[in-house]
Amino acid sequence: MGVTEVIESVGFIGCGKMAQAMIAGLVHSNQIHPSRIIGSARTQETLDEVKEAYNIETTFRNTTVAESVDCLILSVHPGGHEDVIQEIRTVIRPETIVITVAAGITMSQVEAYFNKAVKVVRTMPNTPTLVGEGMTAVSVNEQVTEDEKEAVISLLSHLGKVEVIPETQMDAIPAISGSSPAYVYMMIEAMADGGVRDGLSRDQAYRLAAQAVLGAAKMVLESGMHPGELKDKVCSPGGSTIAAVSTLEEEQFRGTILKAMASCTNRIQELKK
Repeated sequence: MGVTEVIESVGFIGCGKMAQAMIAGLVHSNQIHPSRIIGSARTQETLDEVKEAYNIETTFRNTTVAESVDCLILSVHPGGHEDVIQEIRTVIRPETIVITVAAGITMSQVEAYFNKAVKVVRTMPNTPTLVGEGMTAVSVNEQVTEDEKEAVISLLSHLGKVEVIPETQMDAIPAISGSSPAYVYMMIEAMADGGVRDGLSRDQAYRLAAQAVLGAAKMVLESGMHPGELKDKVCSPGGSTIAAVSTLEEEQFRGTILKAMASCTNRIQELKK
């Protein structure tokens, strides 16, 4: 069963950065027509921005969004879920699929806030959904049918790749894919700074660094080779690459990444409390 046979309309409560990345991905995919997407926000500025950028329907009323769509995406701060759900719980239809995108919010919490049976999909996307190269982890509750699950996966696949995982593993996702684009952007910026230091223009340096990262990632995904093996193929004996790798090891590059990921996961655990 195709996505449009199950999900004909999509609503967003909250139109911040993550929601806008998802809206852009959906609009650019041509999977859901902009007229079938509606979003709510607290400020006129945000509504105007989203309307101008994506030509979707907008409203101040969360209930208008909740009562009118097949798939409802809650794109609000973790601490705002209970209030929003209390506001919409009486108008949401039994067949509506509710998708969360916030770290630390469990499906059982969402069910408790609604205080009734509801179809819940917990996701953790990332901002590269904006360009169709996102990574979204997905868990579903028992109320979601197999056809509905496949429809959600199909919908989200237009934003990039999708991985279905047990909810017990969801807290590990922000560190490895939800937040990790920030680490990569920092690395690209540092690489570009090095290029500028060595005489390249700033624009050239960003293009060279970003394309190197894109190409390396594609090699991992498409070659099936272990990242360590791919690294070894770049390192000639006594060459410049192994000298650079040696410095990264001495400066605990891998250890620093692991520590950063642990900090991210620890923060998720704190948010859950």
